[in-house]
Amino acid sequence: MESLPQHPQEAALELEKLAAEIAHHNRLYHAEDAPEISDADYDALMRRNTAIEAAFPDLVRADSPSKLVGSAPSGRLAKVAHARPMFSLDNGFQDEDVADFLGRVRRFLALSDDEAVALTAEPKIDGLSCSLRYENGKLVQALTRGDGQIGEDVTANARTIADIPQTISGAPEIFEVRGEVYMAKDDFAALNARLLAEAEESGKEARQFANPRNAAAGSLRQKDAAVTASRPLRFLAWGWGETTSLPGETQVAVIRAIAAMGFPVSDLFTGPVDLDAALAQYRKIETVRADLPFDIDGVVYKIDRLDWQTRLGFVGRFPRWGLAHKFPAERAQTILRAIDIQVGRTGKLTPVARLEPVTVGGVVVTNATLHNADEVARLGVRPGDRVVLQRAGDVIPQIVENLTRDEARPPYVFPTHCPICDSEAVAEEGEVDVRCTGGLICPAQRLERLKHFVSRGALDIEGLGEKTLAEFLELGWIAEPADIFRLGAHRDDLVGREGWQEKSVDALMAAIEAKRAPDAARLLFGLGIRHIGAITARDLLKRYATMGALQALADEVIALRDASPAVLGETETKHRARLDKAIAEHIGVENVGGAVGQALADFFHEPHNRAVWNDLVGADGGQVAPPPFIVETRESEVSGKTLVFTGTLEELSRDEAKAQAESLGARVAGSVSAKTDLVIAGPGAGSKLKKAADLGIRVISEGEWLEIVGNSE
Repeated sequence: MESLPQHPQEAALELEKLAAEIAHHNRLYHAEDAPEISDADYDALMRRNTAIEAAFPDLVRADSPSKLVGSAPSGRLAKVAHARPMFSLDNGFQDEDVADFLGRVRRFLALSDDEAVALTAEPKIDGLSCSLRYENGKLVQALTRGDGQIGEDVTANARTIADIPQTISGAPEIFEVRGEVYMAKDDFAALNARLLAEAEESGKEARQFANPRNAAAGSLRQKDAAVTASRPLRFLAWGWGETTSLPGETQVAVIRAIAAMGFPVSDLFTGPVDLDAALAQYRKIETVRADLPFDIDGVVYKIDRLDWQTRLGFVGRFPRWGLAHKFPAERAQTILRAIDIQVGRTGKLTPVARLEPVTVGGVVVTNATLHNADEVARLGVRPGDRVVLQRAGDVIPQIVENLTRDEARPPYVFPTHCPICDSEAVAEEGEVDVRCTGGLICPAQRLERLKHFVSRGALDIEGLGEKTLAEFLELGWIAEPADIFRLGAHRDDLVGREGWQEKSVDALMAAIEAKRAPDAARLLFGLGIRHIGAITARDLLKRYATMGALQALADEVIALRDASPAVLGETETKHRARLDKAIAEHIGVENVGGAVGQALADFFHEPHNRAVWNDLVGADGGQVAPPPFIVETRESEVSGKTLVFTGTLEELSRDEAKAQAESLGARVAGSVSAKTDLVIAGPGAGSKLKKAADLGIRVISEGEWLEIVGNSE
């Protein structure tokens, strides 16, 4: 791992970037079933985030990736809160990590050297986690993991899976069985073949799944249960959730009871075993991995004694009593045929390797990510090279070695202009990612940026989904956000188009007109300016109130940059740090650093971005007129106080809790300090709760917080 930041400002900036990147990949993996990086790369991002937070504990925020599980439900299906949170497991990669895990358990439980710790071991299946709720022996609900607190209701779909019993006997009155919905490798291959045949017969474009995990997730999370029923899904149980009682006092006993109720359990589940036997089981499972009927990416260990599990509890988003021991990646050799550049929603230019097809771990691979320009240079890859391919985590392949880099061929030159719109492509100082500066004028970014603009967290315009936006883009009716508010001119053309009738057109036009005076913070967030997320947008507008004031602020920052050249002998890094500090002080908003000001200035430095802004919110003829942003507050016992929320909130989301606090005149901070007046702690609260106790700060529960809110109404 590269060296950690040395100063809090650098650490805060990197944590903000990591949070955005991890959230992006969580959404792709959990909500959209379309991951774009490997498990190994994702794990590396999480380890980097954890290491920085450990070095700078005061910077740990309530919404840190280390506190979250999975991703929020997609919105396609009904959202339901889990009766008990559905947490994830911490990862280990070496035998030493497993030994360290057991050492932590021993220290936490204060065990003597001669007291044995028994484990269970079982394959970690690469599928979609699902919780099945039985009441009086009848299946009444099935939920996906979601974000660990709230999942998607897939009850009707789960009823179509043969491995999931409709009724069970010998179970407690309420019993939630948890496990993995997956698709066997042979079934996956047969499904893709069937989809291809059906597409050829109908003359439509074939839609095939990239891997069994995506196939399982996409099949279970269907609105139409008939589609799920047509897919060969299976289920394997590995645990439980809420229950009125437990049919055993150990992990082994309860899993055996679950198997006796009729649920499939892995044949490779073993326990109770000691550390050596658990690692031997890991080696055995790794040896037979390729021959298993389903994909796995490691082995899960759990403490066998349930009373010890209860005592161990949770830290952050992980149980202290479990660990996932990941497998190393599988590798193969092939020829790199070409390097293509893809342009993402944020303008990032990502090099993609087009490969001579090769089988890695039973999957035919034709493409691999090269991540960024630095990675291309590090590997020295060029079309024609023989490369080593790694399928890390069984998801996205990557090139790890160039076997022919010494052969005499010209080096690959990374583009300096966007291959889509020909705008300049640059990397921000200190960053490796090269991005197109075209913004909304770049066709590659336009659809995704417009989707973001109308999304639920931004303007939330009902009826403008991806399909509709794509249709309007193709017709040439929209290209920029302001064009959405001119769609009324196309009303008559839209009526009668396939899928549109007068009623639906009028509903869309009404939904658009309703946003002529949008919430200013949502509007700012919707513009997709780098580093300005939903929370930062609110923080900025609480200080500056109007869009015009923000534009003036951006011009001031531009002038400040122009007037602050590097001084003699000053390195670029020190100049950037000095400038960031000056910009942050000029902005004068807590938790808003110089990077935000730089991003705002960069946005307005581009003439086409100013044109987009003026067309949308300009004083002379802008399409929308957001009122000044004011957070209305009322007097309460927490008015003027600083609050910190920590642990798991079971009734509220973090955003809801923060909005409540602000409405009561309080300020919400991300870390506990001597300036903190009150801490609201839920289950799993860790270091912040301890620090509050050390400082003598008042701590209340979520229920007590809701009483404060209720008494203030």
